[in-house]
Amino acid sequence: MTDLAPHLSAFLQEHLPNERRCSRHTLQSYTECFRLLVLYAAERISIRPCKLTIEHFTVALLLAFLESLETNRHNSVSTRNVRLAAIKSFFRYLEYRVPSCLELAMQVRAIPHKITDKPLIDWLDRTEMQALLDAPDPATVMGLRDRAMLHLCYAAGLRVSELTTLTLDSLSGPRLETVRILGKGRRERELPMWQETRTVLNQWLDVRPPVANRCLFINARGRPMSTDGFAYVLKKHVATAAETVPSIKTRRVTPHVLRHSAAMAILHATGDIRKVSLWLGHATIRTTEMYVHASPAERLGILEATTPPSIRPGTFLGVRDSLMEILGGK
Repeated sequence: MTDLAPHLSAFLQEHLPNERRCSRHTLQSYTECFRLLVLYAAERISIRPCKLTIEHFTVALLLAFLESLETNRHNSVSTRNVRLAAIKSFFRYLEYRVPSCLELAMQVRAIPHKITDKPLIDWLDRTEMQALLDAPDPATVMGLRDRAMLHLCYAAGLRVSELTTLTLDSLSGPRLETVRILGKGRRERELPMWQETRTVLNQWLDVRPPVANRCLFINARGRPMSTDGFAYVLKKHVATAAETVPSIKTRRVTPHVLRHSAAMAILHATGDIRKVSLWLGHATIRTTEMYVHASPAERLGILEATTPPSIRPGTFLGVRDSLMEILGGK
């Protein structure tokens, strides 16, 4: 039997951060997954967590754990699949280091991801987005900070993790022509900034408290802005914006909705999903295709631009085919 602790520790503390260069958000997600899994396995098998071995993690146990995430913890199918991806990554790591667990690793990696519904994305139109950008009070320091955060998140189409990890060094010089972003998968991109975005950023930098860290956006205590902190700020200003534009009340506005709103604005302006993909830093253009599905106008435009040529309908009458004869066709 192979002890779990040393291999899991090396996977989380050495392999992921050093060899895979995973972000801290990925590390937190993987660590939380295995914390839940170890507690579940120890309770199910009735042993202490430190006594668990790799062989205890059978396919049956893992499937039961994934099912418990949905039934007991009320996790979504997407969260279930994220946890399964973390588990598969660990067993992929074990394949070359623990040969005795190779068969188990192959069985675990064969567990299929659960199919989930893919609803259309939510986004804010131009009027709703402008109301949100105008919601912070520019007469206060925190209002200037919030306005700069919202403008930059929307203009650059940032993920919330990208926004909160920006530093003063991410901005290009005193004129702030561009911003350099370290995105998902450690892919870097550099984007030009709109004049209005540069203006509100400069106004925030003029009043930013002189703290020790170099994070671009900080909280009231002078510490780096967290993802939960930005979500709280966004929720507060969404409520303010809804007073002037009531349609916002019917929307579920999350930090990622600002990214979707930026993507839809670029798509409507250019009609080119390739430009949207480059702007958002997507790994493949397949990810960007969801914005085409979300906009009926864009779908109709693409259909009109790609109308297939007229093709004379053909027939297979009189043609013999050996495979169809075997299958009973004519």
